[in-house]
Amino acid sequence: MKRKLGRRIFLTMVSALFALSFLMPTILTISNSFMTQSEINANYGSVFSAASSGQTYISDSVNLKFIPDKVSLDQYKKTFIMSPEYLLKFWNSVILVVPIVVLQVGVAAVASYGFSRWRGRVRDSIFFFYVILMLMPYQVTLVPNYLVSDWLGLLNTRWAIIFPGAFAPFSVFLLTKFMRRIPVSQIEAAKLDGSSEWQIFTRIYLPQCRSALYSIAILVFIDYWNMVEQPLVLLDNADLQPLSVYLSTINANEIGLAFAVATIYMIPSLLLFLHGEEYLVEGIAQSGSVKG
Repeated sequence: MKRKLGRRIFLTMVSALFALSFLMPTILTISNSFMTQSEINANYGSVFSAASSGQTYISDSVNLKFIPDKVSLDQYKKTFIMSPEYLLKFWNSVILVVPIVVLQVGVAAVASYGFSRWRGRVRDSIFFFYVILMLMPYQVTLVPNYLVSDWLGLLNTRWAIIFPGAFAPFSVFLLTKFMRRIPVSQIEAAKLDGSSEWQIFTRIYLPQCRSALYSIAILVFIDYWNMVEQPLVLLDNADLQPLSVYLSTINANEIGLAFAVATIYMIPSLLLFLHGEEYLVEGIAQSGSVKG
């Protein structure tokens, strides 16, 4: 018993150490956003000056501080009042990502229902094609997306980002695997009761796939919330680009502003993750129970 208890304590301490290591950059970003510009320059000025000048070696020591000497809201004042372009880029991210999440989840739900309900060589071939597309990195399909967007006249518009994102294969693959866990006996019982395919889809499949749908929505949101390559290639107009692209343009003289903007940028992803953490874990593990 003592041996098991000691092992459990050791594993808990190791897990806490790993969790603290992963959370440290986030905590550091949030705490530094409440520091004054002079304090930030004193702590990290050598890092940013060396990076801006192209140096690879920093002779000065870096002072990592998690508690500011003086709590200041100047960086947030600059972000919300004096630099409205950051808020504009934030809403650009919202306008791009929210339609992608809604459309991709909707398309994946309908397509996955078809893949799980009907079997055959044609279906298997199409599903195999979906898996191959999922294994390809987005950089491989970026040039074809550019050519198709140019041909459709969507280049340099938000639709050039939204349309490819709405039909991404990852959600279809994950949701199809989840839907195949639903027993066939429930479908047969629903058919005996006179249910149509639409009723089977909305009353049997979707309620039991709630955790999978939520986990897909979270993963898709985080993925496209942090996108950089797609806006850079498909959106020439800087006024339409999201905040993920604009963050890289903050210069070394606005380090504090970068911390504040990064903190604001993390809030939607953190809130969505904390709200749906249970569904996310359950959906990825495909451990959702089937109602009797």
